[in-house]
Amino acid sequence: MLVGGILIYKNLVICMRLILAGLVCSAVDFDAYAADSIGLSAALQGAREACSGISESMSGMKTMAGINTAVTGVGTVTGGVALGTSIAKANTDAKIAETEQLLKELEESNKDAKEPTKEEAEQFLKEFELSYEEALIDIKKEKESLSEMEKKSKTLGNIRTGTMAASAVLDTAGTIIALNNRTDASLKQRVDGCIAAVNVLHDERMRARAENTAIERDLVAAEKIVKECSDWEKVDLSSIDDRATGAAISSGAGAVMGIAGTITSASANSDSVRSNNSEEGKAKEKNLNTASTVLAGGTTVASAVATVFNATQISAIKKAVAAADKCEGALR
Repeated sequence: MLVGGILIYKNLVICMRLILAGLVCSAVDFDAYAADSIGLSAALQGAREACSGISESMSGMKTMAGINTAVTGVGTVTGGVALGTSIAKANTDAKIAETEQLLKELEESNKDAKEPTKEEAEQFLKEFELSYEEALIDIKKEKESLSEMEKKSKTLGNIRTGTMAASAVLDTAGTIIALNNRTDASLKQRVDGCIAAVNVLHDERMRARAENTAIERDLVAAEKIVKECSDWEKVDLSSIDDRATGAAISSGAGAVMGIAGTITSASANSDSVRSNNSEEGKAKEKNLNTASTVLAGGTTVASAVATVFNATQISAIKKAVAAADKCEGALR
């Protein structure tokens, strides 16, 4: 009877302390409650060990995400340059086609001109000679203009090829970085372990407070850790990987289109294709240039999308690092 009375009294004391601590006292197996306890000191040590060093382990990810944003950002710029250059080249090539047609007409009209009869010469010689001279001058001017435009077209084609190649290289690098800049199993385990340790610390703090078995300094330290480490519950590490996957896919698409565009552009700007003035040759050159423009546009869009994914990945990583820094600050 005496032992039973002591146990009841002990349980009532614990219950009252739990109520004073702001907890709900219900039908609880208090002996089991006490048996499961590891003590506040051990819980503090466990939280410090479980939650330390996570921020440092994520600093590399944050750096690489920043680098990848810069890489794909430059890829977007070079893709845009390739697209703008390709459009400018298309406009120049259209003017070349117009000039070639005009030259053909001028030369044919001059070739078909017949010498006037004596009577016609007396009346129209001056006018005829003037028209003839004007035709020669026009032909000369158009030929000079054509030569300059062909040089410009060739230069623009080379710029387009170079910038497409640069985009392909940058997007390839972006793909590799994105594929490697992901959370691993050990990081997830560490975060889960930290959350679990903090939950244990929360329970031990409540228990120690209710039973008055800990010094005030440990209670204050435990409260601070529980409060400052609570943000880990709101961090979704999978969002970091989702953004990495999106960046890798977009960069990969940009790289593929960049490589294809480089080959197509180089082919369109080759001397063998440019010098083929047959109808078939001109059609081939036009089709290659059109394909290059489309691929330049696709590379630019893909690089821009990858840049957005990388930027949002930085945001997700920063959120996780901020939670780690805040938590680890309370561990000291």
